Amino acid sequence: MPNPRMAVAHDENFAAYDTFIVDGSTLVFDRTVPRGTAAAGRAVGIKSTTDNVVELVADGQAILGRIERIEPDGKCVVQVGGYMKLPGGLAAALTRGGKLVGATGTAGARGYVRAAAPATLADVAAARGQVVEVVDPTNVGVFF
Repeated sequence: MPNPRMAVAHDENFAAYDTFIVDGSTLVFDRTVPRGTAAAGRAVGIKSTTDNVVELVADGQAILGRIERIEPDGKCVVQVGGYMKLPGGLAAALTRGGKLVGATGTAGARGYVRAAAPATLADVAAARGQVVEVVDPTNVGVFF
């Protein structure tokens, strides 16, 4: 029998969730897909122009957490704390222990993550979280 302590899994450890309003532009409800959005699992941030509204993160934007689902009324559930997996952006140089900011994916798609550039003041100010595992750069283990 394998030793259970040999397996390491952090999935949803210390997970914290909160409710927000979707921006209606980068995030919209779609009843034809699971969890109400094809963007489920991607990184979101607070929209800078409106209280309590989230949007998929742009390059260099501060990350609030991971979009879990969108409801028909325009509200959404966001995992804001604990261990989660987020998709790495294009050419995202992710380093274990490093902090994160928003990034873009293929064709400029929003909602991805990259390492914060330590020489860039805006990145340092927006940086959050810590990279725990980068075995799969499209599914990066992070802790917020």
